[in-house]
Amino acid sequence: MGDLYPFEDHFLEMGGLKHHYLDEGQGDPVVMVHGNPSWSFYYRDLAGALRDRYRVIVPDHIGCGLSDKPSAADYPYTLERRVEDLDRLLHRLDVTERITLVVHDWGGMIGMAYAARHPERIARLVILNTAAFHLPVGKNFPLALRICRDTALGRFLVLQLNLFARMAAKVGCKRNPMPAQLRNSYCAPYNTPANRIATLRFVQDIPLAPEDPGFELISEVAASLTVFANRPMLICWGLKDFVFDQHFLKEWQRRFPMAEVHAFADCGHYILEDAKDEVIPIIDNFLKAHPIAQPCTATP
Repeated sequence: MGDLYPFEDHFLEMGGLKHHYLDEGQGDPVVMVHGNPSWSFYYRDLAGALRDRYRVIVPDHIGCGLSDKPSAADYPYTLERRVEDLDRLLHRLDVTERITLVVHDWGGMIGMAYAARHPERIARLVILNTAAFHLPVGKNFPLALRICRDTALGRFLVLQLNLFARMAAKVGCKRNPMPAQLRNSYCAPYNTPANRIATLRFVQDIPLAPEDPGFELISEVAASLTVFANRPMLICWGLKDFVFDQHFLKEWQRRFPMAEVHAFADCGHYILEDAKDEVIPIIDNFLKAHPIAQPCTATP
């Protein structure tokens, strides 16, 4: 994987667990937060493109990528803990101001929950097929996710067959389907049932009702989003994402009507793979067009 992932690995021990992360370049920090079932590998091309001008931080969540993969008995695998992990990691790395936050999939919820805790630290936002709120009006919870979340069959398919990671890599790109080598790289960290617990727990942790763990936290984060109305925001979106579809994009646009939006009608969930030759220059130009000139403020 060295040619595809040409970075120096860094590890930080917190709570008895090793957190893997990339720490490339110097300058204002660009923090990239991945989702499920991807890992820091998803951001490799964007990190490579930006590291000559920024300090690029890309963590692997616990259970993902090159981070430790404890059992569910030894780690809670909840949204609240994910946010705490990110907060502690960035604090230990002294990344506490002038942050550009790049988020995708579950990384949107984790990253924006961190941002809601520390709005004064966030300078710019890059949103890639993700959410920071509950299911939008008119959006049904996909059946495939329901099966993985709520059934014994789903648990078997995810843990024993690695179907969640394999299918995400297979269908996540529409314009440029991933070749086998690339799909294998996405799935490589999840090579045994024990190493797939995070991919299962991420889905099981999706809160759909008030009694579900994490539901209140998502409600709080959604209510806090107005704080970021004055932040430069870029949205790049693959419209053929069967989960984060137009319902989610429209909700982002409703909440942030001033955001710069680029929608790709022929692209899917993994937008940085499907349209990287377009999206990476768009992100680069967005950062150039919105330099960080002064400390961030916590109010619109």
